[in-house]
Amino acid sequence: MKTLWTTHGALGETDVEMILPHEHIFVDLGPIEAESYRNAAADEVVAVMTPYLEAARAAGVTALVECTPEGVGRRVDIVKAVADAADFPVVVATGIYREPWVPAWAHAASEDELKAWMVRELSEQVGNTGVRAAWIKLSAGDDGITPVEAKILRAAARAGCETNALIGSHTIRGQVVRHQLDILEAAGYRADRFVWIHTQADPDFALHVEMARRGCWLEYDAIGSEWRSDEWFVEHIHRVLDAGFGKQLLLSHDRGWYDPSKPHGGTQLPYTYLSETFLPKLRASGVDDATIRQLTVHNPWNAFAR
Repeated sequence: MKTLWTTHGALGETDVEMILPHEHIFVDLGPIEAESYRNAAADEVVAVMTPYLEAARAAGVTALVECTPEGVGRRVDIVKAVADAADFPVVVATGIYREPWVPAWAHAASEDELKAWMVRELSEQVGNTGVRAAWIKLSAGDDGITPVEAKILRAAARAGCETNALIGSHTIRGQVVRHQLDILEAAGYRADRFVWIHTQADPDFALHVEMARRGCWLEYDAIGSEWRSDEWFVEHIHRVLDAGFGKQLLLSHDRGWYDPSKPHGGTQLPYTYLSETFLPKLRASGVDDATIRQLTVHNPWNAFAR
């Protein structure tokens, strides 16, 4: 039986409906050396972010995936505090961001050590938080994957082989995804357990289709942003559906963003745009309710549950 691991423990398929597969509750985007995340006040984060989760629930969202890995301020203890205050299940990740955000300990660690660290977080808990990671979040440089990023990816592939955890990578250029899938498969894991995060960043739709044919998940995760218009997303969702890859497409906002490097966490954006604004446009364009349910309920469950 498949399980979705969350801040609320293990959930089954009947426990959740709509899942947002790419959001942030807490992420440090400030100068690396400042390490603002270390001194963040949990009570303030709870006060700021709890209403956003409550609003998401009112809009029909039943869980969201927090995508912050090591290197950019991962604080699973704070995420759990927010999730508990809102009584809203949140999915967290193990894994490490790209250079120059790769921590010194990860540069020094062997592939075996990195794999063991990921397996522990996927099988037991993240630190002493009591929360088990559900998946592995990585990244790759825009100009190509570096040796340390390749080491981390190989370790992730081996951890995936042991746990069946999904691997997702912030990868802006599709040609880099080709290399990542080559490394993943050479390490013995499968393309269908890989998410190309920020697929919408690459304008070459032929690359989207190429990666889908190899088996990986495509993620259009900037819905409601200035990155791409709603019309762009509606058109490209139709193109993915027409190409026969609707069961490999994930939709999200990449929103939230309490940033401890900014006063009071900066400016946040709600997790409700998809439900309240975008999905009605998608329905009006001719996408039926069964397909929307596939995209927003079944697909994220199939991707992140294991």
